[in-house]
Amino acid sequence: MKSIGNVLWGLVFVALGVIFGLNALEITDIDIFFNGWWTLFIIVPCFIDLFKDNDKTGNMIGLLIGIALLLCCQGLLEFNLLWKLTFPMILIIIGLSFIFKDIFHGKIKKEIRKLNKKNVDKQEYCATFSEQKLDFSEEEFKGCDLTAVFGGVRCDLRDSIFKDDVVINASAIFGSIDILVPEDINVKVTSTAIFGDVDNKTNSSKKEKKKTIYINATCLFGGVDIK
Repeated sequence: MKSIGNVLWGLVFVALGVIFGLNALEITDIDIFFNGWWTLFIIVPCFIDLFKDNDKTGNMIGLLIGIALLLCCQGLLEFNLLWKLTFPMILIIIGLSFIFKDIFHGKIKKEIRKLNKKNVDKQEYCATFSEQKLDFSEEEFKGCDLTAVFGGVRCDLRDSIFKDDVVINASAIFGSIDILVPEDINVKVTSTAIFGDVDNKTNSSKKEKKKTIYINATCLFGGVDIK
């Protein structure tokens, strides 16, 4: 999915280069700066991010708002009507994302619930207007809850010991969480991101790996990076 995003970004820049080149040679006279051209800075990134392996709620909201603003600039929709419908549309998209997330990630959610019930004594770490750097080197990792509120958490698991599958519940609210995992560990992610981003940069090769880290991520104007 990441390669598709790179291809789409490449096509966007190639198309812009071709248009500017043809206009410079006076072969075409394509007006790049049409009414509402600035909405493309919302529409294009949100559309391309739909092809990434992360939660798509925020991108769907951004894409819908960008298209609606473009229609308003083109005189096809009234701005007053847009402001009235924005909040209801956001609620509908969030609701649909919860419905379809449970459908498509049912197995992962089921395993997360089972592991959360099994490990009720897992550690909780919270960074509020601050930063936490966690290092679990040379010790058994049994899962944890990470919360960043206007702050940052860095969780280093690269040299940790894994005897069983584990769960990390990560919540980033106007904050960021970085989770560094070993190469021989499988990572499965389920996420809810509202104007936020969950980015899984781990190697998803087919080779057999020892254990699995299940990451249950929630982002509100924040981000979770897994690498």
